[in-house]
Amino acid sequence: MHNFQAQDHFSDGAQYIAGRLTKGTSGTHHAVVDPATGNEVYSYELAGSDDVDAAVAAAAEAFPGWARATPGERSDALHRFAGVLADRAEEFAQAESLQCGKPIKLSREFDVPGTVDNAAFFAGAARHLQGQSAGEYTGDHTSYVRREPIGVVGSIAPWNYPLQMAAWKVLPAIAAGNTIVLKPAELTPFTSLLFARAATEAGIPDGVVNIVTGAGKEAGERLVGHPGVAMTSFTGSTGVGKRVAEIATATVKRLHLELGGKAPFVVFDDADLDAAVHGAVAGALINSGQDCTAATRAYVQRPLYDAFVAGVADLMESVRLGDPFDPSTDMGPLISHVHRDRVAGFVDRARSYARVVTGGEALQHPGAFYKPTLIADAAQDSEVVQSEIFGPVLVVLPFDSDDEGIRLANDTPYGLAASAWSRDVFRANRATREIKAGCVWVNDHIPILSEMPHGGYKASGYGKDMSAYSFEEYTQVKHVMFDNTAVVRKDWHRTIFGDR
Repeated sequence: MHNFQAQDHFSDGAQYIAGRLTKGTSGTHHAVVDPATGNEVYSYELAGSDDVDAAVAAAAEAFPGWARATPGERSDALHRFAGVLADRAEEFAQAESLQCGKPIKLSREFDVPGTVDNAAFFAGAARHLQGQSAGEYTGDHTSYVRREPIGVVGSIAPWNYPLQMAAWKVLPAIAAGNTIVLKPAELTPFTSLLFARAATEAGIPDGVVNIVTGAGKEAGERLVGHPGVAMTSFTGSTGVGKRVAEIATATVKRLHLELGGKAPFVVFDDADLDAAVHGAVAGALINSGQDCTAATRAYVQRPLYDAFVAGVADLMESVRLGDPFDPSTDMGPLISHVHRDRVAGFVDRARSYARVVTGGEALQHPGAFYKPTLIADAAQDSEVVQSEIFGPVLVVLPFDSDDEGIRLANDTPYGLAASAWSRDVFRANRATREIKAGCVWVNDHIPILSEMPHGGYKASGYGKDMSAYSFEEYTQVKHVMFDNTAVVRKDWHRTIFGDR
C-alpha cells in the first residue's frame, strides 16, 4: 500500500507561486483519480488566468536576480537541489505511482533516479554555457559570443512522465538563468508540486520555479499567449502542439516542441532473435505503452517474422498486471478509463483488417487496465500503423529487403525515435543514417541519458531536451564586437559618404 497522502501534502492548494502553495481561482474543481482503483485521491481548484498572471509576475520579478547569479552560484543551487531530490526519492516514487498508476519499481528505478541524475547533470552544465572563442575575425575588431537567458519561460508538460518532464523543462531553463512557470497536466500534479517545493528547500529563490495546475484551454493557452512569457516549451500530442504554435506565433515567442511519436523497431534477419523479442516487449510496454518513444511498429525481415510474432506473444502473456505498489507488478493501468477506452477503440477497429495475436481486452477490474496486445497482418497504411495509440499495443509487419524495411520505418508523419536490430555493423550503421528520427538505438530500445539530446524530426517537433544541446533552446546568442583601431573615419565609411 502507498503512504503518500496527497490531501495532506497539498492542503494549501495545487498552485506553487513565489515559493508557496496557493489555491486556484478558476472556480472549477478537479479530482485526481488513482487509475489503478478508480478512487479519488485529491481534489483541488484549478488555476485560472489570474493565477497564471500571478505566476508570470513572480517569475518576472525573480528573473533579474537569478539571471545575474554567477554560473557557480546557479550550479551550487542545482547541486543542492539534486541532493534534496535524492533524499526525497521514495516520496517522489510513491506520489508518481499513485497519480499515474506506474509500477513502483518503474518509479523507483527509472523515473526518480533519472530525475536526480538530470539535476546533477545540469548543476555541472550551468558552468559550461559556452560560445565561439573570442577572435579578430575582421582584423580590426575583436568578436565574441555571449549566451544570455531569455527571460520567463512558460512550459507545459504531459501526464505520462510528470516528474521527468518537470525536470526536463525546469532544469535547463533555470541552469541557463531563466525563470519558469510550468503547467503540469491537471491529472498528475503531485510530483511537479513536490519538485518546485524541493527547489525552494534547496535555496533556489522564490519565483524562479512556479507551478500552475489548470486546464489547457484556460491556464495553458493563457500561459502560452502571455505577453510576459518570452519562450514556450511544450511536450504533448502533435495536434495540441499545432495549437500551441499558433498561439505562441502571435507574440513571436521562442518555441520548443516535443510532440508525438510512432517509433519503428526494425529487425533484420541476422538479428539476435531472443534479444529482439525481449527488447520489443520491454520497449512496447514501458509505462503501459504511454511513452512517445515506445516501440509501436515492429518491422521484421521475413525469415524471422513468424518466430518473432510467436516469441513476443508468449512473453507478453507472462507480463504481470496488478497493483502498482506491489513490487512484483510489471505493468500498471492506463492513465484513465477514458484513455483505456480510446486504446481499446484502436484495437477493436483493427479486428476488421488485422489479426489480434494476444491481448486486446480490458481487465474486469475497477482500474483502467488493458492487456498487453500484439497485432499482426495489418497494412502499412492502416490506422494502427500510422496513428499514435499510446497504449500497450505493438503492431508487427514483415519486410523483405533492407531497402523496404528502412522505407517502411520512415513511412509515418513522425520521427521521434527508432531502433535497428542487427549483428552487422554496416547494416546497423546504414539504418542509423537513413531512419529519420531524433534518436536511433541499435540492439536496444528506450534507454535515455542526461548527456544526450532528446527531440524529434518531422511531426514529432523540434528542439532538444536534456544535454548541453538544450541550452540552444533556453539562451539568446549575442554577438559582441569591439573596434580595436581607435580610427575615427573607417575605410568602410566611404560606401556611405565621401571618397577613399
